[in-house]
Amino acid sequence: MSIENITDRIRLFFRKEKEPYFRFYKILGFYPHNIEIYQQALLHKSSSVKTQGRLVNNERLEFLGDAILDAVVADIVYKKFEGKREGFLTNTRSKIVQRETLNNIAIKIGLDKLIKYSSKQSSHNSYMSGNAFEALVGAIYLDRGYKACMKFMEERIIGQYINLDKISRKEVNFKSKLIEWSQKNKFEIEFRLIGQSLDESQNPVFETQILVENIAGGSGKGYSKKESQQEAAHTTMTMIKKDSVFIDAIFAAKNERENAYNNIISEKNIAQTGTIAEEEEYKFDSMAEKFDDEEKIISEAEEAAFKEAEEK
Repeated sequence: MSIENITDRIRLFFRKEKEPYFRFYKILGFYPHNIEIYQQALLHKSSSVKTQGRLVNNERLEFLGDAILDAVVADIVYKKFEGKREGFLTNTRSKIVQRETLNNIAIKIGLDKLIKYSSKQSSHNSYMSGNAFEALVGAIYLDRGYKACMKFMEERIIGQYINLDKISRKEVNFKSKLIEWSQKNKFEIEFRLIGQSLDESQNPVFETQILVENIAGGSGKGYSKKESQQEAAHTTMTMIKKDSVFIDAIFAAKNERENAYNNIISEKNIAQTGTIAEEEEYKFDSMAEKFDDEEKIISEAEEAAFKEAEEK
């Protein structure tokens, strides 16, 4: 145990709640300084808490952790594979930070059992554990800095759960990765077959175009539809990371689609409110007419009774 951990452990004796610190120590290999930020990393949006007038959950930490994780893993892969080209390094990093890998890691270190979420939210949500892991990395960064994130990933994660040589040889499923990205970030995508031809040996060649929010993304060719989709997805993922014009276009299209949808919902709600108001007005008019009729009947009855009494 390091001197810093020994010092942190001594400080623990003066704290009322010690259990959360020991729980995170088992995962991290060190004691948190700011325990609240680690607890926030495990707070799913379905169990958001209101603090100082705003809802707090792990989404902001997830955003930060995603970026830090990319940098840390790129750093590790770069040093591990000297002389390898950029494409190889990018693919290897992608395999490590993809959702499936992060989910598996989160489960292995027991993070999935610590996530707080609403009972309505399925515990089998395919993104929950991986998102929490990214949020945890974000918490480590804010609490201890970049070097602590690097040490955590090298010693506690990659050193124990990931074989870099083996994973570097694993084929990347770019189609799954693109679909995962689109679902996580709420983008609409379409795989469109735009061409089918024959090569010089009369073998069929397929061409796929990917649309993101109806904006043309990457295209790809292959000797099967699946192969063409993989190539198109690979090109599109590269555009998402590097093409600022494409990124601005798909975000603008997404905002336009969401605004149009929200306007339709608002108009529908207004129309329903108007219908309800009309129904209430009709009911009121009917009740008023009924009241007038009842008053008329009572008045006529009283008048007849009074006339009958006079005649007697």
